[in-house]
Amino acid sequence: QVQLVESGGGLVQPGGSLRLSCAASGSIFSIYAMGWYRQAPGKQRELVATITSGTMTNYADSVKGRFTISGDNAKNTVVLQMNSLKPEDTAIYYCNALLAEDRRSALNTYWGQGTQVTVSS
Repeated sequence: QVQLVESGGGLVQPGGSLRLSCAASGSIFSIYAMGWYRQAPGKQRELVATITSGTMTNYADSVKGRFTISGDNAKNTVVLQMNSLKPEDTAIYYCNALLAEDRRSALNTYWGQGTQVTVSS
């Protein structure tokens, strides 16, 4: 069984920074990709940033230049550094992992429980 545990959300003023962390644990053979998604009230969940094979990154246009995703394959962790935060970044942020639990299994998607990020003065 795989668990994703997030930390680092909170309340910050516009222009401020927050750092979100996510650690995957449990039965993990290999992780193909990890990432962050977010869901604001009344809106669909959307991609924020992903990192694949520990090196290839992808960002939503709305966060390019402000957010940075990084991963540590040895520790099965992913970090999202968020700078120059805007009120429109307010949402619940979810960690996501695409991984195989053993050598013979297919890749499956797992989600964390979510962490609230609120950007407000």
